Amino acid sequence: MAVRLSASLANSLSDAVDTALGNAGTIKIYTGSQPATADTAASGTLLATFTLGSPGFGNASGGTITLNGTPLTVAAAATGTAGWFRMATSGGSSILDGSVGTSGQQINLNTTSITSGVNVTITSGTITMPTS
Repeated sequence: MAVRLSASLANSLSDAVDTALGNAGTIKIYTGSQPATADTAASGTLLATFTLGSPGFGNASGGTITLNGTPLTVAAAATGTAGWFRMATSGGSSILDGSVGTSGQQINLNTTSITSGVNVTITSGTITMPTS
Protein backbone atom coordinates (compact mmCIF):
# COMPACT_ATOMS: atom_id res chain seq x y z
CA MET A 1 0.00 0.00 0.00
CA ALA A 2 1.09 3.54 -0.68
CA VAL A 3 1.81 5.99 2.11
CA ARG A 4 -0.71 8.82 2.13
CA LEU A 5 -0.21 11.94 4.20
CA SER A 6 -2.93 13.98 5.81
CA ALA A 7 -3.15 17.57 4.58
CA SER A 8 -2.06 18.75 8.02
CA LEU A 9 1.09 16.59 7.99
CA ALA A 10 1.92 17.55 4.39
CA ASN A 11 1.72 21.23 5.39
CA SER A 12 3.88 20.62 8.48
CA LEU A 13 6.53 18.80 6.42
CA SER A 14 6.54 21.54 3.79
CA ASP A 15 6.91 24.23 6.46
CA ALA A 16 9.74 22.15 8.01
CA VAL A 17 11.69 22.49 4.74
CA ASP A 18 11.60 26.28 5.11
CA THR A 19 12.51 26.06 8.79
CA ALA A 20 15.48 23.81 7.99
CA LEU A 21 16.60 26.23 5.27
CA GLY A 22 16.83 29.01 7.84
CA ASN A 23 17.91 32.61 7.24
CA ALA A 24 19.90 33.31 4.06
CA GLY A 25 19.62 29.78 2.67
CA THR A 26 20.65 29.25 -0.93
CA ILE A 27 19.43 27.74 -4.16
CA LYS A 28 22.32 26.62 -6.37
CA ILE A 29 21.80 25.76 -10.03
CA TYR A 30 24.04 23.07 -11.55
CA THR A 31 24.60 21.45 -14.95
CA GLY A 32 24.15 17.73 -15.52
CA SER A 33 22.08 15.13 -13.73
CA GLN A 34 20.76 15.39 -10.20
CA PRO A 35 22.72 13.21 -7.73
CA ALA A 36 21.12 10.09 -6.25
CA THR A 37 20.34 11.84 -2.95
CA ALA A 38 20.60 15.32 -1.42
CA ASP A 39 23.36 13.88 0.80
CA THR A 40 25.49 12.98 -2.24
CA ALA A 41 28.17 15.51 -3.20
CA ALA A 42 26.99 18.02 -5.79
CA SER A 43 27.96 17.21 -9.36
CA GLY A 44 28.17 19.28 -12.49
CA THR A 45 29.20 22.90 -12.87
CA LEU A 46 27.79 25.45 -10.43
CA LEU A 47 26.07 27.98 -12.68
CA ALA A 48 24.40 30.37 -10.22
CA THR A 49 23.78 30.84 -6.50
CA PHE A 50 20.67 32.61 -5.22
CA THR A 51 20.56 33.74 -1.57
CA LEU A 52 17.07 33.62 -0.10
CA GLY A 53 15.44 35.90 2.46
CA SER A 54 13.94 34.76 5.71
CA PRO A 55 11.60 33.09 5.35
CA GLY A 56 12.57 31.75 1.94
CA PHE A 57 9.08 30.36 1.37
CA GLY A 58 5.54 31.28 2.33
CA ASN A 59 3.38 29.21 4.69
CA ALA A 60 2.33 25.84 3.34
CA SER A 61 -1.08 25.32 1.77
CA GLY A 62 -2.19 22.01 0.33
CA GLY A 63 1.24 20.59 1.18
CA THR A 64 2.99 23.20 -0.99
CA ILE A 65 5.35 26.03 -0.12
CA THR A 66 5.98 28.82 -2.64
CA LEU A 67 9.24 30.70 -3.00
CA ASN A 68 9.10 34.26 -1.63
CA GLY A 69 10.51 37.27 -3.46
CA THR A 70 10.34 36.05 -7.02
CA PRO A 71 11.62 36.99 -9.43
CA LEU A 72 15.12 36.51 -7.98
CA THR A 73 18.00 37.54 -10.25
CA VAL A 74 21.78 37.01 -10.03
CA ALA A 75 24.69 37.14 -12.47
CA ALA A 76 25.68 33.65 -13.58
CA ALA A 77 29.03 32.33 -12.33
CA ALA A 78 29.58 29.96 -15.27
CA THR A 79 28.22 28.93 -18.66
CA GLY A 80 26.15 25.79 -19.22
CA THR A 81 22.71 24.23 -19.34
CA ALA A 82 20.80 24.12 -16.05
CA GLY A 83 20.09 20.52 -15.07
CA TRP A 84 19.07 20.55 -11.38
CA PHE A 85 19.12 22.61 -8.17
CA ARG A 86 20.21 22.15 -4.56
CA MET A 87 18.80 24.07 -1.59
CA ALA A 88 21.14 24.48 1.37
CA THR A 89 21.43 26.37 4.63
CA SER A 90 23.61 29.49 4.79
CA GLY A 91 26.26 27.20 6.30
CA GLY A 92 26.14 24.91 3.26
CA SER A 93 24.21 21.96 4.69
CA SER A 94 22.13 20.34 1.96
CA ILE A 95 18.34 20.40 2.45
CA LEU A 96 16.99 19.02 -0.84
CA ASP A 97 17.58 18.72 -4.57
CA GLY A 98 15.10 19.12 -7.37
CA SER A 99 14.28 19.86 -10.97
CA VAL A 100 14.79 23.09 -12.91
CA GLY A 101 13.30 24.24 -16.19
CA THR A 102 11.42 27.16 -17.66
CA SER A 103 7.96 25.93 -16.60
CA GLY A 104 6.32 23.12 -14.67
CA GLN A 105 9.38 22.36 -12.51
CA GLN A 106 10.12 22.86 -8.82
CA ILE A 107 12.36 25.82 -9.70
CA ASN A 108 11.52 27.70 -12.91
CA LEU A 109 14.11 29.90 -14.58
CA ASN A 110 13.85 32.49 -17.32
CA THR A 111 16.17 30.23 -19.36
CA THR A 112 18.10 27.01 -18.89
CA SER A 113 20.87 28.20 -21.26
CA ILE A 114 23.02 30.14 -18.84
CA THR A 115 25.99 32.34 -19.76
CA SER A 116 28.67 33.47 -17.34
CA GLY A 117 28.18 37.08 -16.23
CA VAL A 118 24.67 37.30 -17.71
CA ASN A 119 21.69 37.60 -15.35
CA VAL A 120 19.64 34.48 -14.68
CA THR A 121 16.26 34.69 -12.95
CA ILE A 122 14.20 32.33 -10.84
CA THR A 123 10.68 33.15 -12.01
CA SER A 124 8.91 30.81 -9.57
CA GLY A 125 9.48 27.94 -7.19
CA THR A 126 7.37 25.45 -5.26
CA ILE A 127 8.05 22.42 -3.11
CA THR A 128 5.17 19.97 -2.59
CA MET A 129 4.76 17.10 -0.16
CA PRO A 130 2.48 14.49 -1.73
CA THR A 131 -0.73 13.63 0.08
CA SER A 132 -1.35 10.57 -2.08
